[in-house]
Amino acid sequence: MKRLTSDAVLFRSRGNSESGKVSFIELFFDLIFVFAVTQLSHSFLKNFTWEGAFQLGILTMAVWWVWIFTAWVMNWLNPETSRVRFMLIGLMLVGLIMSASLPEAFEKSGIYFACAYTLFQVGRTAYTVWVLQKGSTELRINFIRILSWLTLSGIFWIAGGIAHEETRLTLWCIALFIEYLSPSLGFWVPKIGKTPTTVWDVEGSHMAERCGLFIIIALGESILVTGATFAEHEWDILALSSFATAFLSTVTMWWIYFNMTAKTGHHFIAHSNDPGRVARSAYTYTHLLLVGGIILSAVADELVLAHPTGHLEIKTAVVILAGPALYLLGNMLFMRIAAGVISAPYTAGIIMLVVLFPFYSILSPLLLSFFATVTLIAVSIRGSVFTERLCQATPLQGNHKTELH
Repeated sequence: MKRLTSDAVLFRSRGNSESGKVSFIELFFDLIFVFAVTQLSHSFLKNFTWEGAFQLGILTMAVWWVWIFTAWVMNWLNPETSRVRFMLIGLMLVGLIMSASLPEAFEKSGIYFACAYTLFQVGRTAYTVWVLQKGSTELRINFIRILSWLTLSGIFWIAGGIAHEETRLTLWCIALFIEYLSPSLGFWVPKIGKTPTTVWDVEGSHMAERCGLFIIIALGESILVTGATFAEHEWDILALSSFATAFLSTVTMWWIYFNMTAKTGHHFIAHSNDPGRVARSAYTYTHLLLVGGIILSAVADELVLAHPTGHLEIKTAVVILAGPALYLLGNMLFMRIAAGVISAPYTAGIIMLVVLFPFYSILSPLLLSFFATVTLIAVSIRGSVFTERLCQATPLQGNHKTELH
């Protein structure tokens, strides 16, 4: 009886007030990704080229994927048990190595990044398979499938770490393609088939809070960049204006997600008859766009603070507008998946940012950033009303659409 009780404690409880609570060890674990996000933005600033932008995309996808897969694991495992805590602490050590190698991942640190990333993904999943020996058989088979896919992609990660230049990029793109494709295929494996989303008995409130906390991490990086850059410059009217614009942009991004998108997601995943399907698409995939948008916006803030006036290069204009546009696109897709509706405020905001782009040559960096921020503020004002109506709606489970009252 004691053995059974001990095994049962390894799993997160379901359906009570404590089941969705994020633990302190999970918050401690997230500190690794504060460092990772900082490394991503700073490495892009040092290699501010189209090639650097593509590399940023590859590495951001990898960092997000390793974090979200861990969030899924922690949706089932109890973080208050010693075995789970030791796993997270071990992953933190591996994650530190992975994060430290990010700036030189496409140069001399490629093999260190590849090995750390693969060990993180494969090691965590193998450990979960072992822990689930006394748990749900279906869930354990699901993680065996996941382990198979991650082992396959790990071969390409490590081969890419050994290779050079274009070959490394190609192999790592293949590895990411394998990993991003696998959930949509239910981690299908020959002979044992695929996992239906109904097996993913997700604790919706926990998943929503975990993803929200990662958005806070990314926004925190934006705050750090803004404050640190502002402190290094002379505090004249241009610096103060750039600082205020950057701050307002970050605050508005917070408002859009937490007062609109996150509220809607929590409401609809709680009423879904297949929360695993919603969580897989809405949280696993679309939040990558949110994180990417925030990182680009942080880079844009630093560029504008450093050079608020003067000629605006096309690559700087792209970053200034692409950050908010990518962020709004992620929010819009989340709404579409979670609530079955296309958010008009998000769509209008994206269109406005696209319309602004042809005028970049006659605008200063500060002025273009200001117009982008005004667009976000307009979206937040109109979107708050839209969200209030949406969260009073009735989810129609059969076709996953929403009936607005």
